[in-house]
Amino acid sequence: MSRVLAIANQKGGVGKTTTSVNLTASLAATKRRTLLIDLDPQGNATMGSGVDKRNLAASSYDVLMGERTLEEAIVTDIPAGYHLLPANADLTGAEVGLLEELGRELRLRHALETVRERYAYVLIDCPPSLNMLTVNALVAADAVVIPTQCEYYALEGLTALLETIDKIRRFLNPGLRVEGLLRTMFDPRNNLANEVSRQLLDHFGDKVYRTVIPRNVRLAEAPSHGLPALMYDKSSTGAVAYLALAGEMLRREAAGAATSLN
Repeated sequence: MSRVLAIANQKGGVGKTTTSVNLTASLAATKRRTLLIDLDPQGNATMGSGVDKRNLAASSYDVLMGERTLEEAIVTDIPAGYHLLPANADLTGAEVGLLEELGRELRLRHALETVRERYAYVLIDCPPSLNMLTVNALVAADAVVIPTQCEYYALEGLTALLETIDKIRRFLNPGLRVEGLLRTMFDPRNNLANEVSRQLLDHFGDKVYRTVIPRNVRLAEAPSHGLPALMYDKSSTGAVAYLALAGEMLRREAAGAATSLN
């Protein structure tokens, strides 16, 4: 069964796009048919996938505005083996364009209905703010993966996001849940990082992934080459960590399926 995951955090700079691109590539490497939706006007997931955001025939903007179907806008020849719905700065226009549209929060969900069963996983890279784009992602998603740095301000952003998820659940998407919290850019030599990590584990328990994404130069370099770390340097600690995360997610899913059968 297809699963739609929003990669979201209202705080910027926590590794949302890095996680979106590298987790999608890692899931594709396990032979799962995977789609990455870039819903950030910065288009970083698009560029990080090797697609020039300045020269798009169609984008997520066209899909949200009903000018193209999702199938028409998908790029299928991504070197890492997944499919991509690209984005660029045009997407900022969707904020204004959707304001007076009926069912504006449901645009992405409806667009996905025609293709989602073709994919094992659909990942949505959200912008670093709570706006109509993020709301569309959360309404379309089955669950949310929350990348977070282990620092004080990240905890404040996390609280705001959880409040938003609760509101979306109550009014627009009752099935929405938190899939997991992912500790990113982690430096075990940092005392504050270790303390915040302990707080996350104490508060959220097994919702926190055991996999931790380290600070890694190769992971940071890969987007400038239009590649996920797995293709840029598959032996790097960043690439290995995202492969481990994909494995952990698949094991969790298998365990959940087994439990539901009993």
